[in-house]
Amino acid sequence: MELSTSRFTYPVFLDLHAVPVLVVGGGPIGWRKASGLLTAGAIVRLVATEVSEHIDRDVVAAAGGEVIERPFGDAHLDGMRLVITATGNVGTDTAISAAARERGIWTNAADQPVDCEFILPAITRSGRVTGAISTDGASPALAGYLRDRLAEVLTPDLAIIADTLADERASVQAAGGSTEAIDWRPRIAELFTETASVDGGV
Repeated sequence: MELSTSRFTYPVFLDLHAVPVLVVGGGPIGWRKASGLLTAGAIVRLVATEVSEHIDRDVVAAAGGEVIERPFGDAHLDGMRLVITATGNVGTDTAISAAARERGIWTNAADQPVDCEFILPAITRSGRVTGAISTDGASPALAGYLRDRLAEVLTPDLAIIADTLADERASVQAAGGSTEAIDWRPRIAELFTETASVDGGV
């Protein structure tokens, strides 16, 4: 295998259930980031000098998190596993990212790829099926456009198919079998045909 000399990110899906994550920024972008984290089950600590009406304190608290209306301080990094900054101030976001990096905490700074250890892709979901698009920070607008095109393909039927396959895979494993050697493609094609027949009324 020939190693690439170009710099590419490594795509990965994180299990953030019950993982503490810091979001710095109390505007609509900060809340959009926090909302995605809450959907993934993260425990969000949102810090902002001013918290706008976009922030739903009750939702954050119900998920075990907190909203702190004060300027960022290094102590806010205590216990955090990830940091996302969205203050709207380049200097502030850079400083927060640097402070987090010193502690070995991975950071994402909104619209500042140079200050990111990880990039948040544009995503679309259908049940357990998630489509994620990234341009490695080159153009979030392009990623969003491609995400919208992908959403046209990720129909609700895919969620049903994914659930069916999950049950069948679990049954094989429960019987002591291995699912790795199975060619699932014929079964997947069959499920697509079945859902198409139901949708089309055949």
